[in-house]
Amino acid sequence: MGKKIKVMVVDDSALVRQTLTEILSSDPDITVMDTASDPYMAAKKLKDDVPDVITLDVEMPKMDGITFLRKLMTQHPIPVVICSSLAVSQSETALKALEYGAVDIIQKPTMGTRQFLEESRIRICDSVKAAAESSLKKLAKQHTVSPKLSADVMMMPATTKAMLKTTEKVVAVGASTGGTEALRVFLEALPPDAPGMVVVQHMPENFTRAFSNRLNGICQVTVKEAADNDTILRGQVLIAPGNYHVMIKRSGARYYVEVKTGPLVSRHRPSVDVLFRSAARYAGKNAVGVIMTGMGDDGAKGMREMKDAGAYTIAQDEDSCVVFGMPKEAIKHGGVDKVMALDRIAGEVLRVCAGP
Repeated sequence: MGKKIKVMVVDDSALVRQTLTEILSSDPDITVMDTASDPYMAAKKLKDDVPDVITLDVEMPKMDGITFLRKLMTQHPIPVVICSSLAVSQSETALKALEYGAVDIIQKPTMGTRQFLEESRIRICDSVKAAAESSLKKLAKQHTVSPKLSADVMMMPATTKAMLKTTEKVVAVGASTGGTEALRVFLEALPPDAPGMVVVQHMPENFTRAFSNRLNGICQVTVKEAADNDTILRGQVLIAPGNYHVMIKRSGARYYVEVKTGPLVSRHRPSVDVLFRSAARYAGKNAVGVIMTGMGDDGAKGMREMKDAGAYTIAQDEDSCVVFGMPKEAIKHGGVDKVMALDRIAGEVLRVCAGP
């Protein structure tokens, strides 16, 4: 077996430190090398041993997590996963941490049903693995993962050929680790009348609303968290709410989204595979698919289904990805028409949607 991912847990709550340690230690690829109750203690312990990944609370005594993160990134860059509660105020702070170099956000583990705890374990361990993959020292070994449900649990594949083209295009976008920054770059480059879009970004619930609001304030397009039955409109981007699957549906000439709960698909909820399958089934040749940075293979099967249904598909290239997992898997599945750098994707989407 290869080297385990060494994690340091930094949180002022003894219960959270204990729970995170138990969750992370349950994964054979991860070991918790140490814990710290505040950034000063963490900094002291870092002199003796350096972890591969740090999980970091954002609100702590003595020094807040954001200040510690900024110091860490300038002095000794280590992949950091922000561990935050669902409080709205913390959502804004946690998103700011992503600007300062944090790799991902996870929700603080809380007691709940057995299914809830198992889902939390999967999400937390996967986030730490993705953070380790995003470091300069790429992990050589492939991680073993537990069985995943496919998009079949939410929607069966299309059995007929895609519908004829209409005048309106629908763009479906999927991203994970590193995606918050990639989406900002992509959406900021779009004009106010860009084609209607639906986005799945792997992120805990509540954070997606704050994320949507931040993007809405800096982009020319309107960005909002998707609500059930929202119409997909030109000039508007709908972000899937955390913890809910989002599907594109069609009624006559109107495209809209269905937002619903369900099991984790490809280890995620929302799942890119679910979004892409719905785009293949209900938009077909009228759809454009974009898959961006992220670990794992969520979206790979769905993008192949989109391509087979006549959609045009784009993958972010390795050089511009924080983690090249999802685009790489989509390419391997034969579902990608074009591989390109992040800063060129918006232009390509607009070119394709403009038609001949």
